[in-house]
Amino acid sequence: MSAAPGPAAVAAADPRAVLPRAVTDRRPSGELVIDWEDGARSLLPHGLLRQRCRCAACEQARRRGLPPPEPAALSEIRALAVQGLNLVFADGHERGIYPWAYLRALGDEVAGGGGESA
Repeated sequence: MSAAPGPAAVAAADPRAVLPRAVTDRRPSGELVIDWEDGARSLLPHGLLRQRCRCAACEQARRRGLPPPEPAALSEIRALAVQGLNLVFADGHERGIYPWAYLRALGDEVAGGGGESA
């Protein structure tokens, strides 16, 4: 099984691929849904987003070999304009910045490398 293309490869193939058209938090099902300008849709489980946080503290914990944090639901979403999202989780973690390209790559990974068509 091949890995999903990285954020740079996705953006190079179609710059619209990393621009969101709509972001919806489905709290009852625990999913963040992002509809992209190129027509694709990413379904991102809250728990996965928490476990894949790339803030300095989470990256350091991974480098030290610590287990990933427990999955946690989103409690707040803060838009960072063209940069991406700052996600706040129910466990109090709010340091992660999720660039649009990273969210798209995660969505493609969850979908098996191809994203989900809208």
